[in-house]
Amino acid sequence: MRWVAYAQLVRLPNVFTAMADIVLGGAATGAILDHFAAFVCVLVASSLLYMAGMVWNDWFDLKQDLRERPGRPIPSGRVSTKDAATLGSILLIAGTIAAAAADLVEGRGWLSLTLALLLVASILLYDGVLKRTWMGQYAMGSCRFFNVLLGISSGVETIPPWGYALALSIGVYIVGVTWFAKTEARSSKQQTLLTAALVMAGGLLLSLTVPTLALEDSSASATPSPLFPFLLAAYGFYLGLKILPAIHDPRPDRVQPAVKRAILGLVLFDAILATSLVGWPGLAIVVLLLPAMWLGKWLYST
Repeated sequence: MRWVAYAQLVRLPNVFTAMADIVLGGAATGAILDHFAAFVCVLVASSLLYMAGMVWNDWFDLKQDLRERPGRPIPSGRVSTKDAATLGSILLIAGTIAAAAADLVEGRGWLSLTLALLLVASILLYDGVLKRTWMGQYAMGSCRFFNVLLGISSGVETIPPWGYALALSIGVYIVGVTWFAKTEARSSKQQTLLTAALVMAGGLLLSLTVPTLALEDSSASATPSPLFPFLLAAYGFYLGLKILPAIHDPRPDRVQPAVKRAILGLVLFDAILATSLVGWPGLAIVVLLLPAMWLGKWLYST
């Protein structure tokens, strides 16, 4: 069915990880309740821009996918390169407009639009230029960094220090995930996987600074859960159950499940981070895992 090809092309299960970043930002700033219209606008913007990034990723990867992943939508011919380029362009434009709408409904400056444009630039730089260079994983990390800031922008006029720490924690984590996934279609190098796993762990450790910075901010109303560090450690253990076997035996059938867990696990990471700012209610973000995992049974995530 044609819709399945497009759902695969945009990595539909993964869209919920982008939404989780926005819900995290909206919860942390109170935007979900106090600035709901702006929150919905940035939620839509993030989802559209994420899907655009996936489309352009496969469009630029056509030659490699013909060799390594011929069954994917574009190399298999189920989606033409022209249709993919059209869809990717429409999604980028629509996502940018949705971000601008967030600023308009709040009657403020152009913070959300600026962050969306920086996100668009990061997406195109990663997909079209940097992916196969040593800067590729950092460009992907910047995509998540700006996505989290986009979520925070729904409730503030300027990004607070704890907001940058929050976005940086997730950005560093995604640098590690991208590095880990770089050669997932063929046998990976153990040293590369180990280094990437350490970077992921660095993102988790960096997140420990978030509640401290939020409590120091007099304009924030942070209520951190005392169990936040323990939840974070449990998440690290959960990742390790897939990552360590992949490092020990770096074949694609070991590495790809580890990558899938790390990507979809971002929803868990967002939920745990939310507890560092708003307490137990932040765990509600985990609900976004349900559609992601259900769709992931039929649609690939990596």
